[in-house]
Amino acid sequence: MTVTPAPDPALSAYVRALRLEQGLAEASVESYRRDLAQLVLFLEGRGIALLSATTEDIREFLASGVWRPSTRARKTAAIRSFYGRCLLESQIAADPTKGLGGTRPESGLPRTLTVSEVEGLLAGPKTDPAGLRDRALLETLYGAGLRASEAVGLRLQDIDLDVGFVRTVGKGDKERVVPVGRKAVEALRTYYQRGRPFLGGAGTLKAPELFLNNRGRRLSRQGLHLIVKRYARQAGLPEDVSAHTLRHSFATHLLEGGADLRAVQEMLGHADLSTTQIYTHVSAAHLQKVYRDAHPRAKSG
Repeated sequence: MTVTPAPDPALSAYVRALRLEQGLAEASVESYRRDLAQLVLFLEGRGIALLSATTEDIREFLASGVWRPSTRARKTAAIRSFYGRCLLESQIAADPTKGLGGTRPESGLPRTLTVSEVEGLLAGPKTDPAGLRDRALLETLYGAGLRASEAVGLRLQDIDLDVGFVRTVGKGDKERVVPVGRKAVEALRTYYQRGRPFLGGAGTLKAPELFLNNRGRRLSRQGLHLIVKRYARQAGLPEDVSAHTLRHSFATHLLEGGADLRAVQEMLGHADLSTTQIYTHVSAAHLQKVYRDAHPRAKSG
């Protein structure tokens, strides 16, 4: 008979926050809950409370299962997110995931986030004017693969929400038009209607740029980086996550989804295709998995 442990109060509160405060998709909430419930069971088997776990305890848990790298990465992201919130709420004195180190990408290759990690990051902003700006900014960085300088340079007339495109000027003063998805369009429209008018105070003269700081002036690159870092930390992601990480993730996820390499080159604004080809290496593990799952001579049994 399987013994089901009593729900852990800290875990229950965290799951409620994911669902009610952050608005995370139900499938993602359940995925995070399931991964953390496994950690609770592992720790209880050793007589350790969830909020008393050490870095070594968590490292042993992550090494205890025969999981695919993507599954282990997802569990790590869930655990980082949980303890990051607990630290913010002063439920723990130190974050035990701090010493995990994380899985580093191969030398020379950009760090990318998993889709689950991106969802956790994008779920962070609240619904006040600054939070609506932050959500629109993060959705645009990931949804259009923009550089930090391109995002802060966007003007109101550079956004076409009806068609779903942004126009930006990149390196070498080269202009390009990039599509943005439904989620980014929704976030931008909400920010434009209910967030931007109130930054710096209602009725005050605003800067012409799309993204403003809390005084109603143009958001700086430093301000953008602080916003990304804040939500990355809140989601329990590694400290080196940046706007460029979201750009790398944009390209990688497009290629993993079957996008054409030259189309990704155009969207990123790369002058040379060889610059874009680095993402084919980042996606190699994904392609190997597709091959193993699909090719009749790659399957066992």
